Amino acid sequence: MAAGLDLATLVHAHQAGVWRYLRILGCDAALADDMTQETFLAVLEKPFEDYGPAATAAYLRKVAKNLYISLLRRQNRQIPIDNFDEIDARWNDWAQHDGGELYLDALDACLEHLTERARLALELRYRDLKSRPEIAAQLEMSEDGAKNLLQRAKQTLKSCIERRLG
Repeated sequence: MAAGLDLATLVHAHQAGVWRYLRILGCDAALADDMTQETFLAVLEKPFEDYGPAATAAYLRKVAKNLYISLLRRQNRQIPIDNFDEIDARWNDWAQHDGGELYLDALDACLEHLTERARLALELRYRDLKSRPEIAAQLEMSEDGAKNLLQRAKQTLKSCIERRLG
């Protein structure tokens, strides 16, 4: 690491972006936590030259991706993604400069425009990992109704985010 850039500053600036990138690659939240720490430890062991925030973020993503692939290989697990280049390109489209903060801000704002029932359905599905039958039971609706509610809520969020981000 370049002289003058300390690890605390590096972690503060890039931790969330590395963690989100690992989640996109397929890590669950706990593994993303661990792999993010491993990424910064690897940087401590093998310093790099700092060429600015974008280059640093790209380097950290590369380290994180390589650590994740190595872990999967050691565990004899299949690598879940065929085309890392496509994921990198998409990441660069929407999160290159801020680690996805702009999109998260737009998502938070757009969630406020959903009905309480639609927000609850999304929370049950994506936060609590409930199945459609479980969501339907909790919301006292048919399974098809829960499916439609989730689809409409996701489409509403997508449209809202696209409008906000232009």
